[in-house]
Amino acid sequence: MKFEDYRIAEGIKTSIAKMGYKKPTDIQYKSIPPILKGEDVLAIAQTGTGKTAAFAIPILHLLQERKIKGRADGVLCLVMAPTHELALQTEAVFHSLGKNTRIKTFCIHGGVEQDPQIEQLNKGVDILIATPGRMFDLVSQGHLNLHRLQILVLDEADHMLDRGFITDIRDLMRHIPKNRQTLFFSATINDRIKKLAYSIVRDAIRIQISPKDPVAKNIDHALAFIEMDDKRFFLEHFMKENPDAKILVFVRTKVRAERVKKAMDRVDLVVDTIHSDKLQSEREEVMRNFRKADLKVLVATDVSARGIDIPNVDYVVNYDLPETSENYVHRVGRTGRGTEKGHAVSFCSPEELDLLELIEKDLGKPIEKIEITKGDYQKTLDFTGHKEDDWQALMQMAEETDFKPKKKSSAKKKSNKKRKK
Repeated sequence: MKFEDYRIAEGIKTSIAKMGYKKPTDIQYKSIPPILKGEDVLAIAQTGTGKTAAFAIPILHLLQERKIKGRADGVLCLVMAPTHELALQTEAVFHSLGKNTRIKTFCIHGGVEQDPQIEQLNKGVDILIATPGRMFDLVSQGHLNLHRLQILVLDEADHMLDRGFITDIRDLMRHIPKNRQTLFFSATINDRIKKLAYSIVRDAIRIQISPKDPVAKNIDHALAFIEMDDKRFFLEHFMKENPDAKILVFVRTKVRAERVKKAMDRVDLVVDTIHSDKLQSEREEVMRNFRKADLKVLVATDVSARGIDIPNVDYVVNYDLPETSENYVHRVGRTGRGTEKGHAVSFCSPEELDLLELIEKDLGKPIEKIEITKGDYQKTLDFTGHKEDDWQALMQMAEETDFKPKKKSSAKKKSNKKRKK
């Protein structure tokens, strides 16, 4: 079935064609019809499958069809997103698809002044994309009216729970009409998510895509065993081996992100970072540069792993292994979007072997190991641009390291012996 065969407004079909979409993805094919019928939907699908368009297309059509002359007092559709980046990305999808409609879409989030957002709300908004914090601020101040809400969308719901928004979501139910359509989209599902979902949807159509394999099949996975303090040398080597590649590097913390950047700066490699300590304007500029490939290498914390659609990422590098298998799924999902081929490379230190075991257990299969001989390992260290005889650089690295020097434990020696075999 093609998009032109759907019974949706011609203006939306025109926008879909201009965006280059011809056939719906699996999640779109299964979600659009029930949403058009006004049914509640609980949809689980891996990242990169087109979830945003799966609800944006039918929502735009429904509101275009229902809209009466004159603007109603209050928004008609609320889309909740866990992060600023995802909210802005969702707004962009609605704008692109709704160019030829009368529907007005707007995004509100924290980190910026609220007065311009209040001014726009007063002018009238049909579809509001919002992060929970700013949304509740404006509701409590009386600037945001939800009593006319017809459609509620919870996007990346699992991440909202991870970020502690479950109480906020339940509080939201008190501010919106009970007679509404609810759409619940997530990349993963567990008992907590099921409990939340079934408490807010009614007789929902459940849709689950590729439940047995949470990671897209068009992503190659590889892992190398590397000492924690040597990871910077191997990232440097990887970047020099792939000078034209677009690389997204994930680290454990925002402090680690800045340390990796400084390490690459010292060998004249250009990278930038994105994390919660940066101003919203800085984060938006970094994402623009990375999307346009003006910036080739971006070092990020998991704030950027959820639902962000960054085109043409060649490699995801897990500089630090994530603490959960779900975060692994979301990280590697930034490459291999749609039908593109993607590559995920992970650096695993002896300290992270327990994390690796957990990730592989939850994935249901081992990650392919890159065998590095002792000679090749040493060669990577020898050819680094870091000047180890520069005492000032050494002192700086000592101050920046996350781990104090310690003697190898018998467990670590055992893991190293396994690695060399």
